[in-house]
Amino acid sequence: MDSAFVTGAGGFLGMHLVAALQAEGVIVRALAHSPVSAARLRAAGVTVVEGDLGDAAALTRALTPAPDAIFHVAADTTPWRRLRTRQYAVNVDGTAAVLTAAIAAGVPRFVHTSSVAVYGLVEDRPIDESLPRRGIDGPIHYARTKALAEARVLAADQAGRIGVAVLQPGHILGPGDRHNWSRLARLLAARQLPGAPPGIGCFADVRAVARAHLAAARDPRHGECWLLGGIEAPFAELVQALAAAIGVPAPQRRAPRALLMLNALFDEARAALTGREPALTREGVALTCHRMRVDDRKAQRELGYTHTPLATLADDSVAWLRGEGLLPA
Repeated sequence: MDSAFVTGAGGFLGMHLVAALQAEGVIVRALAHSPVSAARLRAAGVTVVEGDLGDAAALTRALTPAPDAIFHVAADTTPWRRLRTRQYAVNVDGTAAVLTAAIAAGVPRFVHTSSVAVYGLVEDRPIDESLPRRGIDGPIHYARTKALAEARVLAADQAGRIGVAVLQPGHILGPGDRHNWSRLARLLAARQLPGAPPGIGCFADVRAVARAHLAAARDPRHGECWLLGGIEAPFAELVQALAAAIGVPAPQRRAPRALLMLNALFDEARAALTGREPALTREGVALTCHRMRVDDRKAQRELGYTHTPLATLADDSVAWLRGEGLLPA
């Protein structure tokens, strides 16, 4: 692999993926939809084409000449119901647009970042790659959009139109997170978290997830999917690890689902008036009350995927947030 094109390169996982590609001497091109992302990527030595996923002309420019691989990382992860139309446009329509452009350009390898969410809220057994994608019919809009997008990508592979690899990360933590689990750190720092959610999660290191993408790009098979889980732990342990890293006391009680839902309803009502995305949402609460277990032995065996201790992830995440001025010193 000498050249690669990355969508979502200015985001959390995308920046780590770009760095991992460049560390191996790969020439990287990227699509950037904001001047801030474009400037950050150019400063990192990336060739930038400005535009969004719905800009067919920009995608054509970005894929001329055709790279050796496309990494489609861009996604809208918002749990806010008010932004569902935008989320569908990015996750489903955007994936279809990139896939169409890749096939037209003759790109041989399409590495798609999906999500463990495509399997739905499975609690009766560990999730592995053999399970059906129940997220497409579930209550979480993000899961539905990711399941629809993944299905389109795999259908293109099965039709022989392009060679596909699919990665399905769990909850991604680490430096560079501005919008996802960093919300939890900010709530803790502001003493606004009423208690630890009652669920269990699988927490993945963003750096290990990026490395797994490179390994999947080089795997000679087509149509393979790999779950990328991580450290399995109650959310109470994540809260404790983040609180310790921040230097604030962790909430001593578990917040029942009903209390969290009540807080989410209040936050969403306030957000409807202010237009600012709420700190807590009903879909976010559903995810943090879910008791998720992931069997990612396939990725460990075939991609060399590794887990990072939760305390290390919390320390690294908080140190980065402080360095960016997103948490008080």
